[in-house]
Amino acid sequence: MEVKKKQKAVGLMSRWGFILASVGSAVGMANVWGFPNKMGSNGGGAFLLVYLFFIFIFSYVGLPAEFAIGRRSKTGTLGSYENAWATRSEKAGKVGGILGWLPLAGSMCIAIGYAVIVSYVLKALFNSLDGTLMNVNTTAWFEAFSLKQHSVIPFHVVVVIGTLLTLFLGAKSIEKTNKIMMPLFFIIFIILAIRVAMLPNAFEGYLFMLIPRWEALRDPMVWVWAMGQAFFSLSITGSGMIVYGAYLGEDEDVISVSRKTAIFDTIAAFIAALVIIPACFSYQLNVSAGPSLLFVTLPTILQDIPMGNTFAIILYVAMIFAGISSLQNMFEAVGESLLHKFPKLSRKAVLCILCLICLGFGINMEAIFQWGPWMDLVSIYIIPIGATLGAISWFWVMKKDDLLFEINKGGIKKQGEMWYFIGRYIYVPFAMILCLVALFMKVAF
Repeated sequence: MEVKKKQKAVGLMSRWGFILASVGSAVGMANVWGFPNKMGSNGGGAFLLVYLFFIFIFSYVGLPAEFAIGRRSKTGTLGSYENAWATRSEKAGKVGGILGWLPLAGSMCIAIGYAVIVSYVLKALFNSLDGTLMNVNTTAWFEAFSLKQHSVIPFHVVVVIGTLLTLFLGAKSIEKTNKIMMPLFFIIFIILAIRVAMLPNAFEGYLFMLIPRWEALRDPMVWVWAMGQAFFSLSITGSGMIVYGAYLGEDEDVISVSRKTAIFDTIAAFIAALVIIPACFSYQLNVSAGPSLLFVTLPTILQDIPMGNTFAIILYVAMIFAGISSLQNMFEAVGESLLHKFPKLSRKAVLCILCLICLGFGINMEAIFQWGPWMDLVSIYIIPIGATLGAISWFWVMKKDDLLFEINKGGIKKQGEMWYFIGRYIYVPFAMILCLVALFMKVAF
């Protein structure tokens, strides 16, 4: 009875609504500047090949496992860990419920820093609309607010409150907003990619992206960077995608929806690269510039092309869509878990609490020298540990038959020993390698 009430409360998503919401969670800064940045720094086409390999593995075992665990427990991170561990014993379930706080904390911590980045994007959009961005030195413009404390408070408030307002109705509001934002994101970036293709020497960027430098495959860090990018691009963090799984119908094939999510997420990353890398080659700019790609490099290019201001508006509108859809997932993961843990709280009360936490901490780290180290801390320690904890929980702690039963529920092609072997002996070691590299080499993914 409790499960039925829970499902009715949060609602279910349609298949394509679920896929678009999952793509919305996955598509974000990791695609728009992270993917071109990593590709540009790690061998171009060679990096792409390795990245696609990891995307195939993770979307076949890791992402479906998180969706299936969420669907099984009908709730978010805390209840899902408790449910998975409880397949061993009631005592183990309590341990799992405690351990689930770590990946959940990762979702909240990354949301705090991520909201600052989206606030930067909103400021860039505002300055594109008023024409300021087309008439400034972009480096000086970016430094004027990125190196200053409390510099984007109005934009920050709009981003956080606006995102939380889209979550008031639960699954249905997430589905409806992503049905609008995600198609527009793809359309907008396709328009930008077509415009960039007309730039001189853009073809050199395409060659760099598509022709592998085979010697780069001998560099182990190319593989590590590609693996980390695949993990975080698909939002496999041991938390975020679990809550969306709770909104998935019993008759849906988790392998199929995971595959579609991965395909659209990869297309989004590739289209972003088709915009950024050829543009950087055309203007002989550094493609591995990180956040300044969005706020210095691209505006510099847009200032120099016809209708540049229009394309700047288009770019930052798309980035707002990507940022809000990702923030939705982070907030929903935390909010749903808190509602499960403290059922007497209302959804509105929980969202207001999240708003206060996000703004309370975030407003005091609006300068890049504050949120940068914060995001490094989260991506070096909390997120990799959470992703590894999740992988171990699904494939080493949870009973195999229970996991396979949920994976195969609604599935057209039944998964068995081979799927489980790949998850346990390939996917889990990859997660552990990523975690160890992050911890001991202090690599922020």
